[in-house]
Amino acid sequence: MRDKSSLDKLKKGEKAVIIDFDSHDIPAKFFELGFVPGTEVEVKHIAPLDGPICLNIIANNALIAIRKSEAKVILIDQK
Repeated sequence: MRDKSSLDKLKKGEKAVIIDFDSHDIPAKFFELGFVPGTEVEVKHIAPLDGPICLNIIANNALIAIRKSEAKVILIDQK
């Protein structure tokens, strides 16, 4: 069974597919970096004290760090 939530809820090592955004104020850099609906991501590292989250975009094997506040608006379908 799949669970829909936001990207900030994932734990290290978990994978998910981006399905939508909870805000229309998403910076263009997210689309340029590959954060588009249908993209599979994996959490590689989570910094302590609400620090950034390091994600691997599976399609191009890119490691990207984003703020936790940015991850909250990225809606996912968890595998």
